[in-house]
Amino acid sequence: MKVKYFAWVRERIGKAEETIEPPASVRTVEELIAWLSGRSEAYAYAFEKPKVIRAAIDHAHVKPNAAIAGAREIAFFPPMTGG
Repeated sequence: MKVKYFAWVRERIGKAEETIEPPASVRTVEELIAWLSGRSEAYAYAFEKPKVIRAAIDHAHVKPNAAIAGAREIAFFPPMTGG
């Protein structure tokens, strides 16, 4: 699946997107965040406060307990403010 990172999540990881294959045991957005956090210090830093990270699966905003099975694209971004 393709994973995209936006704003300071992208800056901390050092890339805008990548294609990953998480293990079968990773079934939800929150489990994916935990798995990504274990990949390196940069990922751990980007996801150090997982409760503030927002996610979208195939362009639809989702909650942390959303299943990732069948997802073509998952995006992670910080909370946005409007003006």
